Amino acid sequence: MASTTALTFRTTVAAADVERIRAVVIAAANFSAEEIDIAAELVTERLARGATSGYFFILAERAGTLAGYACYGPIAGTYARFDVYWVVVAPAAQRGGLGRELLVRTEAAIRAAGGERIYIDTSTSPGYDAARGFYRRMGYGVAAELPDFYQAGDGKVIFMKAL
Repeated sequence: MASTTALTFRTTVAAADVERIRAVVIAAANFSAEEIDIAAELVTERLARGATSGYFFILAERAGTLAGYACYGPIAGTYARFDVYWVVVAPAAQRGGLGRELLVRTEAAIRAAGGERIYIDTSTSPGYDAARGFYRRMGYGVAAELPDFYQAGDGKVIFMKAL
């Protein structure tokens, strides 16, 4: 069981983080090639456009290695609603509370930005059982389920938490 000791957190991204985040998402071994590309693309978008990209990050490092990260942003066309796009923890850092810490920090950042509701989408496939359980334990409730959203037999669950 990994611990959260000796972790440092930052909210800025650097060019090297594109591949570092890609590597963490690949190592998690739960995402498609398209999802991996999207994770890297969001970092690239943040680097190119800054805060106007709408993508914000919290990165956790241990001894210079990326242990995990979260990505979130305001939902365009809404008032005080935010999406959490990614919470990913490297396998070596899992089961030590880092996912919880990243989500707690994300919620605090959203609250500080005036956010009132947080939404998190995930798959209904068995590979996402742990993620769905994690969001429930973190106080998120199911706001909607969309059957066969990603493909036949793989729906989308939308979790929500009011701040």
